[in-house]
Amino acid sequence: MKVSLIQQEFKGNKKDTVKHTVEMIEKSNGELVILQELHQNEYFCKCEDTKYFSYAEDFEKDVKFWAEVSRKKNIVLVTSLFEKVMDGIYYNSAVVFDRGRVAGKYRKTHIPDDPGFYEKFYFTPGDEIEPIDTSVGKLGVLVCWDQWYPEPARIMALKGAEILIYPTAIGWLMCPEERLDELCEKENNKQEKEKMLNAWISVQRGHAVANGVYVIAVNRVGKEKDESGCLGGIEFWGNSFVFGPQGEEITRGGLKEEIIEVDIDLENAKEIRKIWPFFRDRRIELYECIKNRYC
Repeated sequence: MKVSLIQQEFKGNKKDTVKHTVEMIEKSNGELVILQELHQNEYFCKCEDTKYFSYAEDFEKDVKFWAEVSRKKNIVLVTSLFEKVMDGIYYNSAVVFDRGRVAGKYRKTHIPDDPGFYEKFYFTPGDEIEPIDTSVGKLGVLVCWDQWYPEPARIMALKGAEILIYPTAIGWLMCPEERLDELCEKENNKQEKEKMLNAWISVQRGHAVANGVYVIAVNRVGKEKDESGCLGGIEFWGNSFVFGPQGEEITRGGLKEEIIEVDIDLENAKEIRKIWPFFRDRRIELYECIKNRYC
């Protein structure tokens, strides 16, 4: 199966960004096409501002739009949308379309609250971790901050997910030159930047090995300013990737816009699980503590 990862920049407004996304999808060749986190707009969580809740008002209209894109292209399409349920309840939702129909939806369950990533202000945590059945396979769709946790990856795999997919928005903070505190010194340090990027890649590579599945992450690129003036903004580091079920790097993007395409073999992953039977040897009777905040 051919998979296409759409790694792109924000184009200054929703209309131009969506137009560019559709153009990239039209150029892609994958049966499965995956978009990055909150791909319709800028990454607005850099600051806390109630004006951005307006982005969720068009959720139903957005669902119809991307369903039509999926239908016309005859693809399975993984999107990432800002969902309004009611005033005061909003979700960071990955909606999956299968050749024009809504195959399923996943609401981001782990929500960060860090400098430049103030997501708890905007998003209610999702309360369900379920794979989504599609015509190309069973997809374990998670979102960004979820990628740091082994639990949702393992749950998805135990429920039959054949691929773990992470739409993502992560990068380095851009600090104004006049701000020289400890945080900015760390963010501007080249070695520290490399450590952060490697940690992000390594933890997800581990999910592939531990669960015997393909892992795909699609990240933003480009620099987006912080309108609040608290920080300079975020430089999204791209590096979208696909890892195989033994942790092998199949492909990885760079720091620029690109369509990253790769062929994957889901049958091969099944054979790998026979060779590395990690699920067989789990000592589930010893894991009760994992359900507690601390042990």
